[in-house]
Amino acid sequence: MHQHINTHLFIIPKINQERLNNYTLKFKKKGMKPPPTSSSTSTSNLLRKARLSPYLFTLLAFILFATLLYGQDIGCILGQLDLDIITPNQPLSIPKKHYKKLPFSIGETENCDFFSGKWVWDPINRPLYQESECPYIQPQLTCQEHGRPDRDYQFWRWQPHSCSLPSFNASLMLETLRNKRMMFVGDSLNRGQYVSMVCLLHSLIPDNAKSMETFGSLTVFTAKDYNATIEFYWAPFLLESNSDDAIIHRVSDRVVRRGSIIKHGKHWKGVDIMVFNTYLWWMTGLKFKILQGSFDDEVKDIAEVSTEDAYRMGMKSMLRWAKRNMDPKKTRVFFTSMSPSHQKSVDWGGEPNGNCYNQTEMIADPNYWGTDCRKSIMEVIGDVFSKSKYPITFLNITQLSLYRKDAHTSIYKKQWNKLTPEQIANPPSYADCVHWCLPGLQDTWNELLFAKLFYP
Repeated sequence: MHQHINTHLFIIPKINQERLNNYTLKFKKKGMKPPPTSSSTSTSNLLRKARLSPYLFTLLAFILFATLLYGQDIGCILGQLDLDIITPNQPLSIPKKHYKKLPFSIGETENCDFFSGKWVWDPINRPLYQESECPYIQPQLTCQEHGRPDRDYQFWRWQPHSCSLPSFNASLMLETLRNKRMMFVGDSLNRGQYVSMVCLLHSLIPDNAKSMETFGSLTVFTAKDYNATIEFYWAPFLLESNSDDAIIHRVSDRVVRRGSIIKHGKHWKGVDIMVFNTYLWWMTGLKFKILQGSFDDEVKDIAEVSTEDAYRMGMKSMLRWAKRNMDPKKTRVFFTSMSPSHQKSVDWGGEPNGNCYNQTEMIADPNYWGTDCRKSIMEVIGDVFSKSKYPITFLNITQLSLYRKDAHTSIYKKQWNKLTPEQIANPPSYADCVHWCLPGLQDTWNELLFAKLFYP
């Protein structure tokens, strides 16, 4: 008997190269009109009575006029920054009346925080697809194929406290993507969300009308009849780094080049829906190395800064790129928060030296927060995003994913290196507690993405 667990909280289509290479964001300034002539007499009288300098009065009148004219627009711009939950304990919310209609949205769900809810056992409606029916799942994520004996992790549905998530509508999603590009940019966790999205959609597309191909850092799924692509671009830090090779990137001494997002960003131009993520690769300790010059320099100028300061630099670079290259009137940008791992079973009261291996139940403690998720990083995100005027939608998958220690690939995946006898005798030593089985948790991430795309 399962009980509800409450929780708190290819052929690439032709892409216009001119649009890719020269796409720039141009904002048109509204024309300013002088105050109505009818007020000229009263204004003159007021000047004489108050004995104000005409220059000072003109300045004050201009400020007042601009405030009246643009006040609502300013509120809308700020309101488009979706900060439903940035910090885990004290969510920041913006009144719905300040929201400006965002591109692709078709409605609103009033007074609903999609990210605060409970996991509900739902074997009738879950999973949303079968592992064996989606040929695009990578062997690192096919847990059933690699011998996982249970399937309970597939049957949980996320239920917000004050509303219901809109049902994922694959037809609507595909029609929305007609003649458009959707791209996921980040690390292998974002690639898992990308593959999940493809699996949610591909069954509606005939076999001869879809393809998937990889070109270096870029993987492209094409729905030919829709002239649409869903793409993944490997950039674990978003900025240029020594881990940018899509195949050979497992380096222990990680270095990121300051202000270098253009190296990757030139491949993102022209995208209509963008989903960023970056977190786990920054977690190398309390310090992080930043390259001041170029990787081609014979003598490299490398500075060590706190991980939080390095991550802040990455977030600011991402927002600057989006502001310069994504038209907020036509496109949408999302950011998926940090994906938790479950490397230490002592975090949830388990046995020492254990991890996600052999875990088949989720964490029931509504206040659980594992040591693998830095609250200081969430605070950086909250601070940087709250100061940005660019409309970006924050997908806070962290808290709801923290409870899912049951949903990792663990040992049930393709092992790229032959296991030693010592590893075989000690399964937790090689269990993958970072990535997630598909179908599974990351389908919920895409349900949340779907909800915030159409019902912001």
